[in-house]
Amino acid sequence: MSHAKQTIYSLFAIPFMVSGLFFCAAAQSDELSTQKITPSQYDFGGVGLIQMPTGRMAAEGEFSVNATFNEDYYHGALSLQLFPWLETTIRYTQVPDVLYSNDPNFSGDTYYTDKGIDVKLRLLEESYWIPETSIGVRDIGGTGLFDSEYIAMTKGFGPFDATVGVGWGYIGNRGNLTDTNKSSSVDCNRNTGFKGKGGNVDFERWFKGCSAIFAGVEYQTPWDPLRIKVEYDGNDYKSDFAALQTGNPLNQSSPINYGLLYRVSNWGDFKLSYERGNTWTLGFSLATNFNSLKSNWRDTPKQAIEDKPDMADRKVDLPELNKQLAFDAGYKGAKIYIKNDQVTIVATQTKYRDRKNAHDQVGRILANQFPDAKTFNIIESTGHLPTTETQIDAKQFKDAVQHNYINANIENSTKVVEPTLPTETPDWETPDQWNYGFAPKLVQSFGGSENFYLFNFGINGSASRWITDNIEVSSSMYINILDNYDQFKYLTPPDGTDLKRVRTLIRQYVSDNPVRVDNLQFTWLDKLSENIYAQAYVGYLEMMFAGVGTEVLYRPMNSEWAFGIDANYVKQRDPDNIFGLFENEINFDPDLGISYRAQTGTFTGHASVYYQPSWFDDVLLRVSYGQYLAEDRGVTVDLSKQFDSGVIVGAFASKTNLSADQFGEGSFTKGFYISIPFDAILPTPVTNRGNLAWQPLTRDGGQKLGRKFELYSGTDARAPWLNKPSTK
Repeated sequence: MSHAKQTIYSLFAIPFMVSGLFFCAAAQSDELSTQKITPSQYDFGGVGLIQMPTGRMAAEGEFSVNATFNEDYYHGALSLQLFPWLETTIRYTQVPDVLYSNDPNFSGDTYYTDKGIDVKLRLLEESYWIPETSIGVRDIGGTGLFDSEYIAMTKGFGPFDATVGVGWGYIGNRGNLTDTNKSSSVDCNRNTGFKGKGGNVDFERWFKGCSAIFAGVEYQTPWDPLRIKVEYDGNDYKSDFAALQTGNPLNQSSPINYGLLYRVSNWGDFKLSYERGNTWTLGFSLATNFNSLKSNWRDTPKQAIEDKPDMADRKVDLPELNKQLAFDAGYKGAKIYIKNDQVTIVATQTKYRDRKNAHDQVGRILANQFPDAKTFNIIESTGHLPTTETQIDAKQFKDAVQHNYINANIENSTKVVEPTLPTETPDWETPDQWNYGFAPKLVQSFGGSENFYLFNFGINGSASRWITDNIEVSSSMYINILDNYDQFKYLTPPDGTDLKRVRTLIRQYVSDNPVRVDNLQFTWLDKLSENIYAQAYVGYLEMMFAGVGTEVLYRPMNSEWAFGIDANYVKQRDPDNIFGLFENEINFDPDLGISYRAQTGTFTGHASVYYQPSWFDDVLLRVSYGQYLAEDRGVTVDLSKQFDSGVIVGAFASKTNLSADQFGEGSFTKGFYISIPFDAILPTPVTNRGNLAWQPLTRDGGQKLGRKFELYSGTDARAPWLNKPSTK
């Protein structure tokens, strides 16, 4: 039988082969306990048994940190259930007996480190007769150490979860469906190479090579914390990377793997397994759920609306009112306008992501201070840019707060419109003053050649002041406390690429400068028309670049779409001179004894489209086209998903006109990030966020300029994304 026919046979034979098993399972399920097993993680990260995946999906928003260790591999993985039907996993694997490279001057004694990305897509949900069925790809876009494809079906009956599937590649290397003797090759002639410099999706080899059936059962014991796992392994380990590199085969004494899982609580598991009949593996998983993540706030008590006699002649204490607006309602930097029966507040919201809470607080404050007013206008601004105006009908608001009608809701008294700034002089204006702050800063990277973990930790101090309504001066200084970036030697990589070192000069900026000025700039911001915003800036724009630039954004109110363009001319900063710039393109590094190219001046900028589809809620798509810092041109695609708690998880990729050889290892720039709202983990409400970013490699292609202020984020209130109300 031909390989193609065998593959087709494998795809269609499995459902029939296991239908009897699932029929029996369904028939017996009524006789067993209805207790359902919640999904658990397997060695590679993601829902599975021990070495084999299952058809199960975790709950949407489930985020797991996983680690497993044995004498052959160290696995560390992050797994996220992005949607109910899509599981994603990022994994690092170290091979203890294999060095990163044969050049000790480049990577020393660092273990070989592989990076991988896995995805699993659910095809069928479980029903009485139908197993939960998923299709998955392991090590997508990697270098092929563990690359596999599989279809897995899982059916629960009582305390048992039974899985049967078919795998190709690493998972299917036993070859019991294609070539049991594997006479042609240990991997059944599957192409195990990779395109370019790695990092591409090698879909040409999907569902090819060896294929094998795998199966297993997970059993929930009567003791709730303990589970037992048993599986039939679809891999025979004859073509394993560790075996091929060291010449020491990974012997398999048995195809049956056994495992114990101890669940500490809903936040963690400890795992012990006996694999291949001769290898012990230890592991653990830590978990949380981004949908249900929530903190119990200790918020400022809401003012009760007091029924007072006519107070038209009473003079309001405006400084005290300003304090209440800032600390109770979160409206800081306020300008207060009092005209006839209207009170207008122009301020920045810094406390509540859900503006309903802010409107409730500010409405109560103003109702007590101005009992005869008919309308309260709240104009929200960011960076002195007016973004929205909320008009509150004072009488309707009081009726809602005092529950004067059935199903009272303060939203019935509010209307959001296009902002119109008052032209008269404000009755109160918060004095302009310096804003400053200090915060710890940690920059880290994983999986490098010199050291698996590189970091620098220090204190970042920032200061800013508005010198006019439209112009701000700002600066930030970083004091380095501890780092190991002195080990970073990635100047001229061994793959021979010769791009200008717009990002890979990181060692000189971080390790060689204990004190540095990251930012010192003037910024002008303005709203040019109803839907158009603009900014211009000049100075030391980021740690590595100085220059001048501008940005224009078209963003209608409550629109799914926004369009922007930014244009900049920048030069690379000299890391050996706090305010200096590179004057020569060719430079010499005395520590490494090599020459490199720096960026002595270039135009960079992008045209961008932003889209929040109403048909795919909680998703933001950004697409940019333009020129990058290394003078390459191309497209960046950024897709992010927001969970009920407000946590945002996103991925981006930049593909430019650089070939894989010109770009170097990784082939193109890609990365992931998590944005966590502080009010989901702190006991008080606040609009600030913490951001964690991860890139498999730092390279010079596809690199954008870091800008202090982006108009899309600054105008978020017009169609909330960062400050989208939490549904939890």
